Amino acid sequence: MLRLDQIRLPLDHQESDLREAVSAALQIPVGDIARVELVKRSVDARGRDGVRFSCLVDVELTRGEEALRAAGQAPPPDERYRQLDGVRSLDQPPGEGFRPIVVGSGPCGLFCTLLLARHGWRPLLIERGKAAGERARDVTGFWNRNWPFNPESNVQYGEGGAGTFSDGKLYTQIKDREHRIRWLLTELVRAGAPEDILTNGKPHIGTDRLIKVVRQIREEILSLGGEVRFEARMTKLLTAEGRVTGVVLASGETLRTNRVIAAVGHSARDTFVLLREAGVAFEAKPFSLGVRIEHPQGLINFAQYGRQAEHPALGAAPYKTVHHAKNGRAAYSFCMCPGGLVVAAASEPGGLVTNGMSSYARAEANANSGLMVDVRPEDFDGGSDPLAGIAFQRHWERVAFELGGSNFHAPVQRVGDFLAGRPSTGLGTVIPSYKPGVTPTDLARCLPDFVVETLREAIPAMARKLRGYDLPDAVLVGVETRSSSPVRMPRDAGTLQSISLAGFYPAGEGAGYAGGIISAAADGMKIAETILRE
Repeated sequence: MLRLDQIRLPLDHQESDLREAVSAALQIPVGDIARVELVKRSVDARGRDGVRFSCLVDVELTRGEEALRAAGQAPPPDERYRQLDGVRSLDQPPGEGFRPIVVGSGPCGLFCTLLLARHGWRPLLIERGKAAGERARDVTGFWNRNWPFNPESNVQYGEGGAGTFSDGKLYTQIKDREHRIRWLLTELVRAGAPEDILTNGKPHIGTDRLIKVVRQIREEILSLGGEVRFEARMTKLLTAEGRVTGVVLASGETLRTNRVIAAVGHSARDTFVLLREAGVAFEAKPFSLGVRIEHPQGLINFAQYGRQAEHPALGAAPYKTVHHAKNGRAAYSFCMCPGGLVVAAASEPGGLVTNGMSSYARAEANANSGLMVDVRPEDFDGGSDPLAGIAFQRHWERVAFELGGSNFHAPVQRVGDFLAGRPSTGLGTVIPSYKPGVTPTDLARCLPDFVVETLREAIPAMARKLRGYDLPDAVLVGVETRSSSPVRMPRDAGTLQSISLAGFYPAGEGAGYAGGIISAAADGMKIAETILRE
């Protein structure tokens, strides 16, 4: 076998075209090619000859090593996940007080729990929100049927974490020397995710399929002797002599353990407070704040793909853009959702938070993305109070809530009005997708001045790279505050335990060690690996 990169194919290619392209790249007859395996396929819109696919492939030749040497190509790297090679499963499950407790059922908590369960540790996973199906009913009822907001069952809290109501993106920029990502994608397919995530250059699942996937992972955990409890909010972390001894639930029940994995997510604000009170070390970290921007998906398709924009092999086009402003700030697209919706993502009464979401089909009329500006600890006095970033986020969420009408309607503004510095009094051709509803207004009233300044410079600059980005009727929806956690819980590089509390393992997004489904899941795996090797 050998690996070839940048094998380019037309959009209307056949399987035989791939073999012909490999033959041309290696300058060998097609007959010398025994097998071609697609590893990754990405859209390449950079060439002058139009949009094409660029493929990473593994090739088996009929003449074996002789042909490989003649071609001057290297074999595929060993990408097997081997971090748990040689780790034995427990002969006897751990007794009372020794079962690991995982707090939070997002991707970090789910995959940490899954690995522990597969090795006989009978972990207990506790989640403050509801199971995926009940949670979905609460969330969609709030969006579409005027149901009351539920502070314990929403876009942030519940089975699957915040990623359950997102685009379900499965690509990340983390370094992956241990090859966890391929293993994760394979496990997701086993749990019901579409098989194309294994070969798509920018894989995603979509909210509609993620709910089924997380439910299947939960069922495997249960089948292996693990336990999952929903509506089980931790209200106290118990410690003695600098070590974890258990947790107390909102029901009053005490659970004893010598290991707690905190996979709580970036919005677990009350949990951060109780952990700090228990002696867990915290530090403030940078995050971002901004808005969601909505364009017609057809406009984005044309800007990215030109005359081939409507080709059925392409689907809804994504984009990624950044601008470094004169004031030293950066504005950038975040969690871009092709053919998606802007959704209500609050976790507290009296606060307005937005996020983006797509189904697997990405078939909605609008494209949306976070349009974010970096926020630094010095912007919110993070040097003196590690939790000050939470207060900063909360302030702007409450201002946005009031500006929208104090009824979870989102404040919105046309891009043309925002750039001109005038309030919007109505909408244009782009209809916002956010529900329960929107209120045209002046978003400068619910954003820090430095964010407004940066965005007003960035939008026209971004339009020079992505035609139509500054469409006057495009809609800005405020506010987006939860791009990442405003805190980090420092941990020992070797044991991955908190530097201030033995037996406590900060993990995933809430702890400041991940940003997205795959990186969070990979961090949960790291915690499990460390415990299994103890």
